[in-house]
Amino acid sequence: MELRKDPITRSWVVVGHSGYAELPADPCPLCPGNEGDTRTILQLPAQGAWQVRVLPHFRPLYHIEGEPGRSAEGIYDRMSGVGAHEILVDTPNHGHWVADEPDEHVEVVLEAYARRIADLKGDPRFKYVAVFKNRGANSGEEWTHSHSQIAATTFVPRRVLYELRAARDWFHERDRCVFCDILRQEEKQKKRVVDSQGDYLAFCPYASRVPFETWIMPRRHAHLFEAPGAEDFHALGELLARVVRRLRSVAHGYHLVVHTAPNSLQTKGELSDYWKSIAEDYHWHIEILPVVPTGEKSYVIKEVYFNALLPEQAAELLRQVDPGR
Repeated sequence: MELRKDPITRSWVVVGHSGYAELPADPCPLCPGNEGDTRTILQLPAQGAWQVRVLPHFRPLYHIEGEPGRSAEGIYDRMSGVGAHEILVDTPNHGHWVADEPDEHVEVVLEAYARRIADLKGDPRFKYVAVFKNRGANSGEEWTHSHSQIAATTFVPRRVLYELRAARDWFHERDRCVFCDILRQEEKQKKRVVDSQGDYLAFCPYASRVPFETWIMPRRHAHLFEAPGAEDFHALGELLARVVRRLRSVAHGYHLVVHTAPNSLQTKGELSDYWKSIAEDYHWHIEILPVVPTGEKSYVIKEVYFNALLPEQAAELLRQVDPGR
């Protein structure tokens, strides 16, 4: 297994991974009592029955040992598949979505996200730590037991690079954060706002890629999701739970991704220009892309999106949904 870079799109691709190897499924390896000899990386609470548990992935995309060993093959770049790949079991209850749990439980899940991001960023080999969650029918989830995944990589994902570049350029031209500008306009217009709680706003982005796409963002500028003590995960957990409950009424599932700044230990190479102003120009946020019936056109090809529903209409429909349990 190795990583190869597409010289046109700049995407790193994992090749040689046995992606179709059978995963343990019965009994569910994520349920309490079925831990076996799998190592626990993090458990919350630390003592007693766990509410959230992090363990190594059973079939990791990346391996923790070794160095990236980036090298050239003619015009191409390649690296070994160094990184980390973990499973975060976000509820002990097999049949529950995480939004079925009390809001206080969602707060614990977010705390676990932050703690794992911060810990993995302590390794100078890793340029980025991604937290993502696939949930529901046709979402690509690996188990029906609700879980998230954490991946630490020796490269920055292309989507994040796009954001970094746009945020840096906007800041250099206007001396403002583009994400803060977006928040101010969305709150002023209110057409695409779905919900809010405390210091957080949920809205359907102006150029939504899929119907009911929703972003959650802190009103207060911050580039690191995982910054110690910087975030009120209680309010964020309440808002995230309500948003997911609303989306369940209109979608078959969702893809959730936490967008935070890259590893600050990586200040050379491709990231050197970004870190000059990243604390001022980047703004962490959570993106949720629902899995919805597509009818006419597919949004599987991610370079051009086809969205038949205006985000203003989507936000209005989501506001009308009762986010209760």
